[in-house]
Amino acid sequence: MACGGAAAPYISASLTAPNARHARLFCSPTHLQTAHLAIFRPQSHLFASSPSFKSASKKCHVFLPHLVASLEVEETYIMIKPDGVQRGLVGEIISRFERKGFQLTGLKLFQCPKELAQEHYKDLQSKPFFPKLVDYITSGPVVCMAWEGVGVVASARKLIGVTNPLNAEPGTIRGDLAVQTGRNVVHGSDSPENGKREIALWFKEGELCEWTPVQEPWLKE
Repeated sequence: MACGGAAAPYISASLTAPNARHARLFCSPTHLQTAHLAIFRPQSHLFASSPSFKSASKKCHVFLPHLVASLEVEETYIMIKPDGVQRGLVGEIISRFERKGFQLTGLKLFQCPKELAQEHYKDLQSKPFFPKLVDYITSGPVVCMAWEGVGVVASARKLIGVTNPLNAEPGTIRGDLAVQTGRNVVHGSDSPENGKREIALWFKEGELCEWTPVQEPWLKE
């Protein structure tokens, strides 16, 4: 396609390019406009709103939990796995939940029997790694905890970090303290419903405490 008028200087400059195909691309008015506007585009993509950036952003593997913290008081089951106990991380993990402001209502060191481990992970029993997972959880004592608080389920998941510690954000328990998925230190309920189910599974009647922390007025409006 021939170009004329004001576009002529642009063509002569483009024809000197090593690739003649690039020169033809700049001949249409659309490409001329795009080329001139390109110099005004921001160097950083942080604030870009172009379609190409939007499509690229969809491919980014950013940790966005499927749970949204609610404004209601919930219960969640947190378990420090055998590797966390063996590595002496019990105090470190408990302190993170305490500093956040959640209320501990149940706590015990417990040797998990095989039947309980199978029931706890029953949703994964069709997976090829299920037997290995059961062996792992029953390989040593675990620390069972029941925590209570506003939006505690989703918030606890953020504190823990994603399943693969190598993808977990720095500052999370797994991001700071673990390396492999098979040794990711801690478990947390993935929904309010599972929080109640797992607490009932791991704690007997009378093992949970109802109490009011003295700092509660400084945590809740």
